[in-house]
Amino acid sequence: MRDELLTIGRFARLCRLSVKQLRHYDETGLLTPVRVDVGSGYRYYAPEQARAALTIALLRDMDVPLAVIAEALAAGPESRARILHAERARLAERISRDQARLKVLERLAEGGPPGQDVTTGREPERVLAVVRAHCAPAEIGAKVEECVGRLLPALGGAGIAWKPPLWGLYPLDLEARMEIAVGVPVGRGAATPGLEVEVLPGGPVVETVHIGPYVQLPLAYNALFAAVHERGLRPRAPAREVYLAGPADVPQDELRTRLIIEVEETTA
Repeated sequence: MRDELLTIGRFARLCRLSVKQLRHYDETGLLTPVRVDVGSGYRYYAPEQARAALTIALLRDMDVPLAVIAEALAAGPESRARILHAERARLAERISRDQARLKVLERLAEGGPPGQDVTTGREPERVLAVVRAHCAPAEIGAKVEECVGRLLPALGGAGIAWKPPLWGLYPLDLEARMEIAVGVPVGRGAATPGLEVEVLPGGPVVETVHIGPYVQLPLAYNALFAAVHERGLRPRAPAREVYLAGPADVPQDELRTRLIIEVEETTA
């Protein structure tokens, strides 16, 4: 049987993997050799293992996690297709984010966000009926959609008549795990069963309107916070986003989002 097997070096070259990778896959249980010499510890692989090894190499080149690869290799055809379709969706989402980031870099290379007007003013007190969620910064988009999906039925169940826009509330610092909220203004003292209430105090604010995809919002925040600090002001949480024209209304490049930061003057 040994004559039919391949040494780890030959098998690595055949499958376009390194010896180090094969050893790691063996240690993690992803691809184990058919035979290990007790005395020398040499690993030997069967030629029919090449298909699995080549598949692993292909999927790893696309940054598919090892745990997902192991699950796909162990699954039947239908389950494997479902797993790989999910990875395809994840890759497509990452590509979309990267394309949007390229546009951000292009705008910065051209001298920053052109036409980003920042103004000061005063906001009245607002009472919002909200739903909350906890997430990582990369999950904000998905969590906002989830919050909207919870908010709208709750508003209907509470008998609250509302009209756009929706409001989003976010911390000033994007921490590893943070709380966000999505809501709509309601009258003070209004009954809001199944919903929480957030009171946004009135007072001085700095604001701007961002036109374009949400992934480019950091450009607007950059201009907004630069203006806050240049004017000797102190920002106060939460950052407020008002979705004046959302994805259901206009194309991505025409989205309109009002960004508001409550501020106070700093003391010398």
